[in-house]
Amino acid sequence: MNRHFLKFIAGLLIFGSNGIVASHIGMPSFEIVLLRTFIGSIAMFLIFFLRGGRLELKAINKKHLTYLFLSGVALGASWIFLYEAYRVSGVGTSTLVYYCGPVLVIALAPVLFHEKAEPFVYVCLALVLCGMVLTNLRLLAGEGINLHGLKLSCMAAVMFAVMMITGRRAESITGLKKSALQIFFSFLAVAAFVLPRYELQIPASGAEWFWVLVIGIVNTGLGCYCYFSSLNELPVRTVSVTGYLEPLTAVVLSALLLHEAFGLVEATGAALILGGACIMECRSCLQHLMADTRRHALRPALSVRRIRLKRA
Repeated sequence: MNRHFLKFIAGLLIFGSNGIVASHIGMPSFEIVLLRTFIGSIAMFLIFFLRGGRLELKAINKKHLTYLFLSGVALGASWIFLYEAYRVSGVGTSTLVYYCGPVLVIALAPVLFHEKAEPFVYVCLALVLCGMVLTNLRLLAGEGINLHGLKLSCMAAVMFAVMMITGRRAESITGLKKSALQIFFSFLAVAAFVLPRYELQIPASGAEWFWVLVIGIVNTGLGCYCYFSSLNELPVRTVSVTGYLEPLTAVVLSALLLHEAFGLVEATGAALILGGACIMECRSCLQHLMADTRRHALRPALSVRRIRLKRA
């Protein structure tokens, strides 16, 4: 679980730099999403085949492939709704509503995934949500509530939840194969929406092409591999709460590299996000450690009991 957790964190940190990379690309947001899913899917399939992977669609469980297709479409749709919400109602409000998606997943986890509903998890999630509000407070103060933008953000949050839920249902498809197919399906969804409506612009310079390749290969290909290949291996509560490290990374990197405001309020929000995620994970690790300790402590007693029974 530690390996998958670290890989998941790496994916979140990579995703958190999306805004920094995109700031170097002078293209409409829809086209950036289209190019990043296109280049990302090519990169993922190249890595998959170079590592000796074989697709063999006939051998894949059709039910699980359908779930993965729905997950990829939901991912593409969530990005479309989110980027349009950015344009209509601003980043702060849109981001805050969008990251209500994990709350929906945690609420449905006991029913869909038979995971135990623990009050402690909801306390950690509340801390993280408070942190989200604080880190985006300056943006929220400068943005009015736009009803259309709010609807778009809500749809993005719902699609985010659908992506997580359906992705976990594709249990037999794992690793690079899963990541490559998921990004390819998201590209199909984005292409079906963007191409009939917009004329594509070509990047104007070699420097812009460089950043397009970075957002496609690193931020989409590598990031999605780390994220999606570990998604099924972690509990829903871990994925949902720890996922808030992505917007936190975006805020911190914006302050460091773009010199955006980051004061005491944002620092408090960052501490709440990190604290909520870390407390829950430390408790989870402690529970596993205590369970292992009990098992090791019981082994000598069980061995003595077996010896006595054999002698009897």
